[in-house]
Amino acid sequence: MIAKDEIQKRLMVFRTEMNHAGIDLFLITSTDPHSSEYVCDYDKITEFLTGCTSDNVWLIIDQKTARLWTDGRYFISAARELEGTGVELMKMGQPGVPTVEQYLRLTLEQGMVLGFDGRYVSAMEGKKYREAAALCGAVTESKTDLVSRIWVGRPARSCAPVRVLPVELSGKTCAEKMAVVRREMQKLGCSYYILSRLDDIMWTLNIRGGDIPCCPVALSYLLIGTDTADLFLQPEAVTPELQSYLHDNRIKLHEYDSFFDYIKSYHYDGRVLFDKSASSDALSHLLKDKGDILDHTNLTTGMKAVKNSVEIENSRRCYLEDSAAVCRFIYRIKKMAGEDNFDEYGAAMLMDSLRREIPGFIDLSFPTISAVGPNAAMAHYAAPEEGSAALGNSGFLLVDSGGHYEGGTTDVTRTIVLGDLTPEMKRDFTLVAAANLALLYAVFAEGTTGSQLDMLAREPLYRHRLNYNHGTGHGIGYMLNVHEGPQRIGAARQGSPDPALVPGMITSDEPGVYKEGRYGIRTESVILTVEDESSEFGRFFKFEPLTYVPIDLDAIDMEYLEASDILRLNDYHARVREKISPYLNEEERAWLFAATEPVRAE
Repeated sequence: MIAKDEIQKRLMVFRTEMNHAGIDLFLITSTDPHSSEYVCDYDKITEFLTGCTSDNVWLIIDQKTARLWTDGRYFISAARELEGTGVELMKMGQPGVPTVEQYLRLTLEQGMVLGFDGRYVSAMEGKKYREAAALCGAVTESKTDLVSRIWVGRPARSCAPVRVLPVELSGKTCAEKMAVVRREMQKLGCSYYILSRLDDIMWTLNIRGGDIPCCPVALSYLLIGTDTADLFLQPEAVTPELQSYLHDNRIKLHEYDSFFDYIKSYHYDGRVLFDKSASSDALSHLLKDKGDILDHTNLTTGMKAVKNSVEIENSRRCYLEDSAAVCRFIYRIKKMAGEDNFDEYGAAMLMDSLRREIPGFIDLSFPTISAVGPNAAMAHYAAPEEGSAALGNSGFLLVDSGGHYEGGTTDVTRTIVLGDLTPEMKRDFTLVAAANLALLYAVFAEGTTGSQLDMLAREPLYRHRLNYNHGTGHGIGYMLNVHEGPQRIGAARQGSPDPALVPGMITSDEPGVYKEGRYGIRTESVILTVEDESSEFGRFFKFEPLTYVPIDLDAIDMEYLEASDILRLNDYHARVREKISPYLNEEERAWLFAATEPVRAE
């Protein structure tokens, strides 16, 4: 953790640089030049300036104030990290809190200069900021990199070797995927397609890297033509195997740092397709004078969201192995609860070690969240190695974890009973379990979107005036980012896609209840959309669980379960016994059978 006085010093030096550059307000995001959710240490600019470790941040600095916007997942943790720094937390979506764009309109005045680094702002956002400034009579400056001037000892940019996926893992060859992309380009009348999103590039080319922790991606850009392809990579990431592979697929290799100069000088003979929401403002400005440009959602985003048959079968296998590891973890935690010197960090290390034993393990899909008591009320808490809370023999342990494997990416959360619970804690746990199962067992018509399904998970909680301040579910990548669009389950958001769920999409199901200063509960299973039946009223879909881990019966209060909830819980636990028992030893199996005993109405 960065000392509070050090944050204040950094902001003071930054303001001095702003003054020298003639900039009145400077806007900074927590992303990188590829619109990534998670970034390498080199690009953790908002963390460097504020100490806030949240992954979804906008920071605006002027000569007197600094304000940081983040979403409900991080309200509690961000407030703790920002306390004493002089940075004001702006809780996105809360009453009375303006959006970033609204704040700019309220704050900018005639003749002022709004600054931002166009490489770190999406083209779509950059357009909004320019329009907000123009309405106030202000101007924008998007080519000034103030951070590099003050960040002494900035970490080097990550660079890991890039590897090629065999078709046994990818299910389709690079040539097959490129052919589909080019057909879609032709339908749109485009001769060129520029990709900046790292997971889209990795999926299209069947390659993987390691430049962002817990994300098997390589820093790169890709330009696809009607019969050409140009890939921009850091030279150190290129292996002999990759060179041969790219040559065989007629993909020309360039240095990563040459991308902007290449795009600037390239002669375009036809329309250029790119996604303003997934490309930088800097790239957009390079292209605007180049002729006919089409802003369109990345073609590859929807393609990779629908997993092919090979990806689905590999994912099923990975989730069984992963679920078995989580079951072993819960079994051990139950045995060790209350032991001296066993804390949140130790629990996280235990979960990670069990996952690393799984054949084909590559990396964690995100840092394991292991939290008890008030810490579990923070949706994205990270247990420190020194000073973690002891597990004790009461309350809950919430563990959210996942891994990347040769054949899949996993994500699972279970809330584990350590000991005594209050009636309120049992009620909340039971309602979260009912919410999770209500979505898991949904049947829905073709064309149904995630925003329409969201209410299924929230309704059991709403009945008791409970809610959670995050989405119910996110798409999950295949040996790629654990958070993957475009599909999601949550309230509709203006300007964001809300695609229908279709067979082959993998999504999380993770309702929760978080009570600040007291405890947090979340139950997360990953679900695959599959065909159900067709009738005279059309096609119907349902979810197949990929996660098979018990829901802790020690916290179930039957008073809050309806007959349908009991049927779902018992059916799910029967599936867990069937799927996971072959992976466990005798003692673990005995625990599993007890943990999945059918429950009955009292």
